[in-house]
Amino acid sequence: MKSIMTVISQEQIADKIYEMVLEGEITQNMKTPGQFVHVRVSDSTSNVLRRPISISDIDAENSQFTITYRADGEGTRQLSRFKRGDDVDLLSPLGTGYPVEAAEHVLIIGGGIGVPPLYELSKQLNAIGVKTTHVLGFNSSKDIFYEEKFRALGETFIATVDGSRGTEGFVTDVTRNLKDSYDRFYACGPKVMLKAVSDELAIDGYVSLEERMGCGFGVCYACVCERADGTQAKVCTDGPVFRKGEIVL
Repeated sequence: MKSIMTVISQEQIADKIYEMVLEGEITQNMKTPGQFVHVRVSDSTSNVLRRPISISDIDAENSQFTITYRADGEGTRQLSRFKRGDDVDLLSPLGTGYPVEAAEHVLIIGGGIGVPPLYELSKQLNAIGVKTTHVLGFNSSKDIFYEEKFRALGETFIATVDGSRGTEGFVTDVTRNLKDSYDRFYACGPKVMLKAVSDELAIDGYVSLEERMGCGFGVCYACVCERADGTQAKVCTDGPVFRKGEIVL
């Protein structure tokens, strides 16, 4: 559904990472963590395609939601210039998100800009009594964000590639040493991370893909991926969340 939202606030929270809070009635339709919005970043023909950005926090009571994104291209840099009171044209909520299911203890794993949608997921799981443990991976300490938000919801581990914070290496260098038992895992991040996590964890789980998109609602076929049975799936509508083993990573 197309909607015009109002920027309530925007701030830089890490290196090239921005957090934008938006307000509008469309927020009432946002129920499932892991869904995304498709944002028009400018009126310029040079940035005609919308940008898919995950929803990191939903505040239905105040009709507000948050998107958290990396401004590393011309389109997202344009978005980072929006300020309080500006209007934002977007399509939302889009995609298939994470199922919020009862469990005793789950593992939540995020890499880089794959971290944001996991925050709303962890909030909703906590709300139904599920214990959450979080493993968040970044390139270096300057890239870390939302650490304290996750710590408020459950035990949280940090991994950095350069070793400047937490465990040196990748999220799998943390998960290999975890002693607790988990009912399932939820992950979002680069495909190489999702594959490593899926291969190493002998439990069921869900993965969310990061993918460039054209239309965002299944018409253009710009974001297809291969299913394990050899058929194709559209990340924008069949995903971005898929069950472990459902797609080829």
